[in-house]
Amino acid sequence: MDKLDAIFCPQSVAVVGASTSPGKVGHDIFANILKGKFKGTLYPVNPKARSVLSVRCYPTVRDIPDPLDLAIIILPPRPALQAVEDSIEKGIKGVVIVSAGFREVGPEGREIEDRILALCKEAGIRMIGPNCLGVINPLDDVSLNASFSIRMPKPGNISFMSQSGALCTAVLDFAADKDFGFSKFISIGNKADVDELDLLRYFHQDMDTEVIMIYLEELRRGPEFIEVVKKITSGDRPTPVLVIKSGRTGAGAQAAASHTGALAGSEAVYDSIFEQSGIIRVDSINDLFDFASTFAYKNFSALGKFRRKIPDGNRVAIVTNAGGPGIVATDMTVTSGLTLAKFNEETIETLASHLPATASLHNPVDVIGDAASDRYENALAAVIRDEGVDGALVILTPQSMTNALETAEAIARVTKRSHKPVLCCFMGIVDVSSGVKYLQENGIPVFRFPESAARAFGTLYRYSQWMNRQELAQFSLSHDSQKAGEIIADCLKQGKTRLGELDGLDILKCYGFDVLPTELAKTGAEAARIAENTGFPVVMKIVSPQILHKSDAGGVKVGLDSPQAVEAAFEKMLESAKAYSPDADIEGVLIQQMAAPGREVIFGCNRYPIFGPLIMFGFGGIFVEVFKDVAFRLAPIDRNEARRMVKTIKGYKLLRAFRGKPESDIETVEKLLVSLSDMTINHPEIKELDINPLLVHEKGKGATVADCRMILEAPEVSG
Repeated sequence: MDKLDAIFCPQSVAVVGASTSPGKVGHDIFANILKGKFKGTLYPVNPKARSVLSVRCYPTVRDIPDPLDLAIIILPPRPALQAVEDSIEKGIKGVVIVSAGFREVGPEGREIEDRILALCKEAGIRMIGPNCLGVINPLDDVSLNASFSIRMPKPGNISFMSQSGALCTAVLDFAADKDFGFSKFISIGNKADVDELDLLRYFHQDMDTEVIMIYLEELRRGPEFIEVVKKITSGDRPTPVLVIKSGRTGAGAQAAASHTGALAGSEAVYDSIFEQSGIIRVDSINDLFDFASTFAYKNFSALGKFRRKIPDGNRVAIVTNAGGPGIVATDMTVTSGLTLAKFNEETIETLASHLPATASLHNPVDVIGDAASDRYENALAAVIRDEGVDGALVILTPQSMTNALETAEAIARVTKRSHKPVLCCFMGIVDVSSGVKYLQENGIPVFRFPESAARAFGTLYRYSQWMNRQELAQFSLSHDSQKAGEIIADCLKQGKTRLGELDGLDILKCYGFDVLPTELAKTGAEAARIAENTGFPVVMKIVSPQILHKSDAGGVKVGLDSPQAVEAAFEKMLESAKAYSPDADIEGVLIQQMAAPGREVIFGCNRYPIFGPLIMFGFGGIFVEVFKDVAFRLAPIDRNEARRMVKTIKGYKLLRAFRGKPESDIETVEKLLVSLSDMTINHPEIKELDINPLLVHEKGKGATVADCRMILEAPEVSG
């Protein structure tokens, strides 16, 4: 905290590379600090100039006679290295390197960046950059614009970080148009030292920061990021974190030999990180601002305390003076994961007593275009008291009878008496400006359009689900990891990297998966004998490293109930497999006991550099890549994460009781997901894995592995 304070709240700043030429970065950054009324002491450093903007210049940092907190370095890589050495000798506490030409341009730049980082670490100081916009702290007691953006944002309670300096300037311009304030604002560039996780920790501890906004391109830490951010979004002082990440539509999925590998693109990794850590992902810059402003407001309660109001549920009441915007809000409310609240009789009677006969007494409540402030106040007070309402959206369109300011005052009076959130949409700009200003000053989120308000309310509800998430007692699991490790080592020793059911099932058994009796037949006669010993009916599956999707090759037969049927199917399967892949090495046919009926789900794993194993769950069978109804989480996961994972997929309702069908054994599914997570953590040799399908039986009767495939990769030998 203290080390980053030297960067965000310095008492003295040296601009190394300050220039006398307007338009150059070194001149503009120095000018921004000077004209921004920085509360500390400012020193330009340039060996070729006597002064910059009438401020005495120094040849090097070492020549400055006073103590220094922060050095802003705007020099090419090699002079920047010398400036860092001088700064360390001077005893500076923090460094920001704005200039480019380092890691991003090639090996020589990378080498210099690494040397600078090593110097900073040895000296115990923190560094921002290189290749960044700079740092801004607009709060009155600091007033620092150490960046090359001409805009100093107004003070606020939202902190923003970005990997893109160019985006930062656009965001600052956008913020100015929205009259949007910041507590801290930073571009992190190459993040050689300070990265997102360091800043998240700092912003969370910063009492001037209530909400954190991030523009993200890539992360270099996965599991650690999840654990740290989960504490930030959930702890004693939970801080909402909103992220917009580039690359959502990129073709991230790799060419893979498993369903999981085909579905698990890089964006699935990031979505998992955000879900597991409580981060809210947004799709646009506009939403980023809308949602941040919603979370930034801490409504003033009747008790005289500020608190962030979040809904207990997703039931929303809409109060409007125009039917069209009410319909738009209704549509977007449903799209945002919310439902229209149903009013009780007392609420409807109260509305009837205050509203004209032409008004709508049901949700959305239309108070009619000639509504004055008292009509809004009475309608909002009635619906917000209803126990079936979790919050309200209030829409105002400017009519000749409308007084925006008086209506805003009425809304504020009702809002102060309630613990439920109220979001407003005052449509227009000029005619409603006084009302908008009053709402903002009184901590009530207000938007220009009803769909924006509805999306923001949906985000509040998602946040409330995170804050109120269920915490379950953990499973007590016992695994034979040693035996599984021995099987894996033996397979790798034999050169087996693509495991079918024979070896794969033995590994799964070590982790508590229920598997069916399975044997390999080399001939039709052997297949018939094995089937008789196993007991009819049986399933038959072709075994070939080259045939990954057996059904495509006619390599799966089910429900065979006689030796004759088995022997005939054996010959037919070999014929089909050869036609499908003439060069395939056919090892034989698996004879497997027919599983009891169950609902088909898929378990999977795909391992990523840096982040580790990504676990997949979804509805399985042959259509998994068609419907793509799957959820991902980074391992390790616990029971709580397993439950949220299961509930995420659209097909979750099919695991519950419906239309006379019994509920599936969901608890076993959760337990096996945790076991799969443990297995992937314990055995890094598992690169990809599919269990498809896993047949989930009715509640209390477990789940059975019907098919699996596993891809191993020998661990790299260091040195």
